[in-house]
Amino acid sequence: MGADTAELPACVLLVKTDEATTPQMTLDLREAGYEVAVSTDLTKTLARIRDLRPALIAIDRTQTGDAGLQLCRQLRHDGSRVPVLVLMARDTVEDRVACIEAGADDYLTAPYRSELFLRLIGLYLEPIAQTTEQLRFGDLVLDLATRRALRSNREIELTMKEFELLKYLMLHPREVVTREQILENVWGYDFMGESNVIEVYIRYLRLKIEDASQKRLIQTVRGVGYVLREP
Repeated sequence: MGADTAELPACVLLVKTDEATTPQMTLDLREAGYEVAVSTDLTKTLARIRDLRPALIAIDRTQTGDAGLQLCRQLRHDGSRVPVLVLMARDTVEDRVACIEAGADDYLTAPYRSELFLRLIGLYLEPIAQTTEQLRFGDLVLDLATRRALRSNREIELTMKEFELLKYLMLHPREVVTREQILENVWGYDFMGESNVIEVYIRYLRLKIEDASQKRLIQTVRGVGYVLREP
């Protein structure tokens, strides 16, 4: 029965990716051991996602525009936590903010680079280690098994990148970490954009873990980086 119960390869859904690069992306993914599905009609993509239950979705914003981000928003509104990557034509703060606000986990920019794409896919699809461990700092709790945070018993859902960023800060409490350390340890690949992507993620992480009555835990150390500490 071993062969019958073998785990099926993870499925990656490509949404309206560039016709010129879709064949190469498909080939790269299949050679890396993934199943690949392609959706060229945004109006039918939600139904395909429900049927396929992909392990990861890559949306090409250069082909879909804001409609691709709206698809991501709808997924998050429906409660889906499937990792979403957005392919973008340019790397600006505005574009990054748009992706994060839509609920995307990560992005990569044109031109398509096989090695970077597969490395990102691998980061998001590697199995979650079975653990009951939790990290704690004051009234903030990070559950490593569910990748969710709690603050004052309020549950906070995080994207993969937000989770990794908060985890890194909580593993180094009261220790000032530089932007370079964060890029190296949280992003985990050859980062091609500007380092101020960290500021964007810190901003949205703060919005999630803080409300008007709570103290700010993630402090900015001007010119250096960030530190998790009591105010």
